[in-house]
Amino acid sequence: MSLAVEVSAAPGTASAGGHGIVEIRGLRKRYGANEVLKGIDLTVKRGEVIALIGKSGSGKSTLLRCINGLECHDEGTLSVEGQPLDHANPASMRELRQRVGMIFQSFNLFPHLTVGRNVMLAPGLVRKTLPLRAKEQAERLLARVGLAEKFDAWPDQLSGGQQQRVAIARALAMEPAVLLCDEITSALDPELVGEVLRVVESLAAEGMTLLMVTHEMAFARKVSDRVVFMHAGRIHEMGPPEQLFGAPATPELQQFLASVHG
Repeated sequence: MSLAVEVSAAPGTASAGGHGIVEIRGLRKRYGANEVLKGIDLTVKRGEVIALIGKSGSGKSTLLRCINGLECHDEGTLSVEGQPLDHANPASMRELRQRVGMIFQSFNLFPHLTVGRNVMLAPGLVRKTLPLRAKEQAERLLARVGLAEKFDAWPDQLSGGQQQRVAIARALAMEPAVLLCDEITSALDPELVGEVLRVVESLAAEGMTLLMVTHEMAFARKVSDRVVFMHAGRIHEMGPPEQLFGAPATPELQQFLASVHG
């Protein structure tokens, strides 16, 4: 298969040295006759920051949604911290979603809850965290994303960038092992992008395992350990950012980088 050639030829896979926190082998996903993922192999090491880049429709967001169980894959295997995804086992899936946090393009904050209550909700419901401890944790996390003074504010009183930072705090409240970010700045006005990216950069610096779909190439180059270029449902190139951005090996990546920089 051509995929094996592409993946084995992709330099800098950085998967040597034992099992990763996320292990993906032969992953395929179809919507009817449309195969969106065409055999993905990827190992993510603990503490690694991976940027997924590529054109719309290349499978990036679908891959993230498979990792956190929002989508059922059709073939292949996917495990997080050694636990395979098993959609037939609801208890296993609930456990998985506690270990894998996800932040979306849209902030999805509950408008009828204050900022603090939005962050406190999941730990209270899922982990049965006591209210006082949940409140202390929410205060700490809001301070971490630069919003300590917004605990009692309502979501509609915040800018888009502030709402997205609350969404990050809410995901962190479940103490995930892996954090997935799906184009989390694409719904923001340009002047608000930086404040969200600075939070993500601080998480990367603190050792959080991150997989992020992003169109912010300068940011991907700055914070990533590896960049994965997806094209037509496959991993087309993969390696350190200086390699993929500085010396793209395929016409497809050259063309993509020219389009986003042009």
